[in-house]
Amino acid sequence: MNISAASKAAGIPSKTVRYYADIGLVPAPFRSESGYRIYDGSTVRKLVFVRRAREFGFSIGDCRELLDLYEDLNRSSADVKRLATKRLQEIARKQRELQLLHDELALLVDACHGDHRPDCPIIDGLSDRPTDA
Repeated sequence: MNISAASKAAGIPSKTVRYYADIGLVPAPFRSESGYRIYDGSTVRKLVFVRRAREFGFSIGDCRELLDLYEDLNRSSADVKRLATKRLQEIARKQRELQLLHDELALLVDACHGDHRPDCPIIDGLSDRPTDA
């Protein structure tokens, strides 16, 4: 199939398909006599795999390692679990950071009267000035 069809089947832009092939994440496509890129079903499945891995936030390097494991029928699931566990820990850390930001911003929003007066605890909080609220 051509790049447009492969892109549509994988659910990613054509530019991303080309990029993944250019960096060797997926095999370079076969070229037709007229120079068009031709992708096979195996490559499209790998593109879908990478799309899903990227949706989970895996880095390109992690995707490369996961693809190697995907293709290795003698893989150890412990290796796959190690990568997934590492990513899960990164997500948990980010959730904690976001919760702290949420809580701090919620305090600032609650402290702001939101009226016509110029004093604003949100502005004070963003500028790291103490508030009177």
